[in-house]
Amino acid sequence: MSGIPVGISTCLLGKEVRHDGGHKHSRYCTQVLSKHFDFQSICPELEAGLGVPRPAIHLREYPDGMRLIETKGSADHTDEMNAFIDRILPDLAHLRGYILMAKSPSCGMERIKVHNEEGRVIRRDARGLFADALIRTYPLMPVEEEGRLNDDMLRENFIERVFAYDDWMQNVAGESLTPQALIEFHTRHKFQLLAHSEKIYRQLGPLLSDLKSEPLENIADRYIHLFMEAMSQRVSRGSHMNAMQHLMGYLKDAMPDEDKKVLIEQMEAYRRGEVPLVVPMTLLRMAQRREPVDYLHVQKYLTPYPDELGLRNNV
Repeated sequence: MSGIPVGISTCLLGKEVRHDGGHKHSRYCTQVLSKHFDFQSICPELEAGLGVPRPAIHLREYPDGMRLIETKGSADHTDEMNAFIDRILPDLAHLRGYILMAKSPSCGMERIKVHNEEGRVIRRDARGLFADALIRTYPLMPVEEEGRLNDDMLRENFIERVFAYDDWMQNVAGESLTPQALIEFHTRHKFQLLAHSEKIYRQLGPLLSDLKSEPLENIADRYIHLFMEAMSQRVSRGSHMNAMQHLMGYLKDAMPDEDKKVLIEQMEAYRRGEVPLVVPMTLLRMAQRREPVDYLHVQKYLTPYPDELGLRNNV
């Protein structure tokens, strides 16, 4: 099987495409994520024709909008960048996620410096031109900056979203959309939804209660926007506890009393921050294997991504 298609800034793969001829090699991306993701690399500045090496550029705000200007001088590369963006964006619809290079006036996802017409910094709240166009064009696509992947919770959240979005794109979106496909997707991700946002979890059930009330495409569109909104929210220990307690309710009748006692002890230890999430989740998975419950067998919450990524060891 090929990996999940994910976009990435070319410099993160170790390619020497930055303005100074250097790179920003991310070994986590090339040595870990590359085993599961099929990376499609893009360097907007290089592919817009700016060359390597090239003068450094930054964002300047003018009355008629944002421009991409060389930091030393006044050469304007906005038109070349916008032409590249218009050309490449339609070819990215198949991607399930994107990893961007931070602080870049083209690829930065957040906190990018904006300069005035004289070149002085006036604020730090922009996105790079390419990143902004990508996020506006594909609002459902999980997008993250490479540096933020050093945060255990952000890394786990991003990768979980990529796998969930890939499930949607493969099994529900487009020609795959049927009432059954939509219901089955919701069923697979119920406990994930409950953990991420109980509020949205309780909205989505009624949304799917009458799939003949309007065109299915409209219902599916509202569903996936709410679903991805929920999945973008960080999960607190209390929310994981709530989801695990619901899950345990399906297993408790088949579990020996001693096993239940140990599981509850480890769930409480997780809630107090004494053990990582992998500990109680492993016990739940072992209980499910000993006495399988069909409903739990399909739950992505138990295994939202490959175990070898080790993400639940650190959250």
